[in-house]
Formats: sequence, C-alpha cells, structure tokens
Amino acid sequence: MTKSVGVHEAKTHLSRLLAEVEGGTEIAITRRGEEVARLVPSRPRSGKRTLGGDEGLFVVPENFDDPLPEDMQAALEGRGG
Repeated sequence: MTKSVGVHEAKTHLSRLLAEVEGGTEIAITRRGEEVARLVPSRPRSGKRTLGGDEGLFVVPENFDDPLPEDMQAALEGRGG
C-alpha cells in the first residue's frame, strides 16, 4: 500500500509516518504534486555478522611501511612530469 503526503506534512509528522512505514506502508513524498522521494521499510540484514570473517584473505607485506620510490612520491606530491 502506498500513501502520498506533501513535503510540509512529511516534515511535520515524520515520526507518525515512520511508524506507518514500519508497519509496511510505503510513503511517497510529493512537492507540488510531483513525487520527489519515497519512504519504504528497510530490509533486515541478512545473516549474522562475524568479526574476523575475512581473516587470512590479505597479508600485509613486510615492506608495507617502506618509503615509496622517488618517482611515485614525486607524482603523488604533484612534482612529477
């Protein structure tokens, strides 16, 4: 079900409109009769997030903190040509 409201009503009654959206109603926000935005229920996150799930996919190389080669450093600083 979709309901249309003007911008002024949306600003004035945002909390009430959000409660309607939580109940499954889509709200079209209009300006001078033209739809400019839509409030829709958010989708629940899929699956449980696990800390460290990507462990081992990337290994920091030994030379990670070494200085960059001079030509690359110069290019990054805008000195290259």
